[in-house]
Amino acid sequence: MIRNLLIWAALIVAVTVPLIAAANSPLLAWRDPAYIMAGFAGVLSMGLLLLQPLLAGRDLPGLSPVASRRWHRRVGISLIVAIVVHVSGLWITSPPDVVDALLFVSPTPFSAWGVVAMWTAFPAACLGIFRQRITLRYRLWRLGHTGLATVTIVGCVVHAMLIEGTMEVMTKTALCILVLLASVRTLARLRVWDIRRRS
Repeated sequence: MIRNLLIWAALIVAVTVPLIAAANSPLLAWRDPAYIMAGFAGVLSMGLLLLQPLLAGRDLPGLSPVASRRWHRRVGISLIVAIVVHVSGLWITSPPDVVDALLFVSPTPFSAWGVVAMWTAFPAACLGIFRQRITLRYRLWRLGHTGLATVTIVGCVVHAMLIEGTMEVMTKTALCILVLLASVRTLARLRVWDIRRRS
């Protein structure tokens, strides 16, 4: 019981501390509400990315496999909403910058990583939501879903690390490392690349 409580407490700290640090960022001074909303949606997205591999790997104590799968789907939808809010807020603040990013002509390298992460997050979510309606063998479906999700995770981590924005450096770095470690651990355990056996 104590171990389970410690795991949940550590997870809550990992997700909330970057949000608290971002709330105290001096870069928020005199910013428009849309910019602030976009910034916090981006920070929240990173926290949700930490939850996803943990739920997929059924590593969170107290959750049954069915509950883990259900929450994995819910967190995935929440992640898509957060990404849309993030991009919408930036669009309201500066439409030309968003257009340049979407067209991959932005002079800032972090923009391209963010756009790639966004465009892989959408189909990954669709594969998750419509899993029962897609006529793919389970292992092929899982390979596609996980492959897209992996690109999203890597893109989001690089995007977050390159950008100098709302997130505080130390908490941002720690959260990104946790996201990568959780993702690698889950990928290694599930062996999603092995599609030789029949589903």
